[in-house]
Amino acid sequence: MRPDLEVVLGNLSKARARLLGAADSISGEQWKTSPSDGGWSAGELVAHLIMVERAIISSADRIVQKPPKAIPFLKKFHFPMALVEARLIRRKTPIPLDTQLVGDKEEMLAELRAVRERSLAFMAETGDRDLSAYRWQHPFLGSLNTYEWFQMIASHEVRHTKQMKEISASLRNCVAGLQK
Repeated sequence: MRPDLEVVLGNLSKARARLLGAADSISGEQWKTSPSDGGWSAGELVAHLIMVERAIISSADRIVQKPPKAIPFLKKFHFPMALVEARLIRRKTPIPLDTQLVGDKEEMLAELRAVRERSLAFMAETGDRDLSAYRWQHPFLGSLNTYEWFQMIASHEVRHTKQMKEISASLRNCVAGLQK
């Protein structure tokens, strides 16, 4: 296994554990409830994560079937993943949310785990290959190689873990306000 892939796998594991910890703070009854600011519910956020990870693995599956394309050196630069994690810049997703994916909490978390299993299977299947020459564009960050895309999945979860905590706090504040 490539050393950079081991780091990414560790980051994926840590990010997922933190996301699930944040999701634990939201009850099944509140899973589909949007926070007071009108943002996504926890269910919508998890649907988004499922969609993004599926799209990345689907692209990776397709792209590594062909020889890598030569990319000029200057076009390989991209914004750092820390920008994704920081959540200082709010971005609208270019992928429209599939509201049909929003369901009960436990079913959605099981689907999130299944998508990750597919990602890990892809990484295991290709672990003996160097996939760093395979690149494609991220809509905001720039050109990422396959390993950077895997890291982007982890960074994306870190970003949305912060959002999940915000949703939880907002829902707690709403409930506290109703109890007064």
